[in-house]
Amino acid sequence: MNITLILIVVGVIVVGAITLVIVGLRDRSGSEDALQERLADFVGRGEVATLEEIEMSQSLTDRVIIPMARRFGDVVLRITPQNALDNTARQIEIAGNPRGLEPTLFWVARFGAAIGIAALLFFVLSISSIDWPWLRKIMIVVVFTVLGFNIPQLLLNSRINRRQDGIRKALPDALDLLTICVEAGLGFDGAMAKVNEKWDNELSLSFGRVLREIQLGKLRRDALKDMSTRIDIPEMTSFVAAIVQSEQLGVSMSKVLRIQADQMRIRRRQAAEEKAQQAPIKMLFPMGVLIFPSLLIILLGPAAVQLMQSALGQMF
Repeated sequence: MNITLILIVVGVIVVGAITLVIVGLRDRSGSEDALQERLADFVGRGEVATLEEIEMSQSLTDRVIIPMARRFGDVVLRITPQNALDNTARQIEIAGNPRGLEPTLFWVARFGAAIGIAALLFFVLSISSIDWPWLRKIMIVVVFTVLGFNIPQLLLNSRINRRQDGIRKALPDALDLLTICVEAGLGFDGAMAKVNEKWDNELSLSFGRVLREIQLGKLRRDALKDMSTRIDIPEMTSFVAAIVQSEQLGVSMSKVLRIQADQMRIRRRQAAEEKAQQAPIKMLFPMGVLIFPSLLIILLGPAAVQLMQSALGQMF
């Protein structure tokens, strides 16, 4: 009876944790309310339907799972310090707002992963025949629970690093295109529109967001500074500072862009050289752990066998 109850509880916890993680990482890039989208769809097709019919036409995830996850996220919000939520929101913004992720759902995913891994390990250790003390089992569960709690944060940090590296690599080429467009007679906003039109990467999407913010009434320098904050790399901060300063002082925009393009290209080459210098050091660990022991076994193995079969080996 106790084993059955434990299995039921563990199953419910694991299913709930997996559901919350899936909800937290679900693609919600539309950023519009699902009910409003359905309503617009019905209006566009000219069909007459009640609000209940429109709501029931949504998927089970939009009607049940998402609201439940949001309510659980509100509970997490009450017990999570505000500074941690603000820091998480900033990290999600720097990561490019992947899949429409929100801070509360991110913390739900962290708690869900921790609870799911803890429940799974507790279940495995309780039914296994391993004769370990309970203290050792508890320590193993605690260690893997902490690891599961940090897995979403590690994934988010990896997404931030990939996005920032992609922007660093694309920035010199984007500045070259901006320089050509400005020298051809376009304004800076038109040059950013060309970059957004020709390319499809994180940098072009950031330029497109700046243009939309400018169209909505935000000052260009404020929109550029916000873009620099969202990307959070020194190269973009330097570029935005140079553009804002040239706008305030009346300096030629084409000259500033050409100078910035040359500097960004130099920085990109220096970063590549730095990574090339780090390669030998990073190769030491796999060489020492994987390659050298194999070489020692191949080279010294026959000698060790002959030594054991000799008179000296028979003495010991």
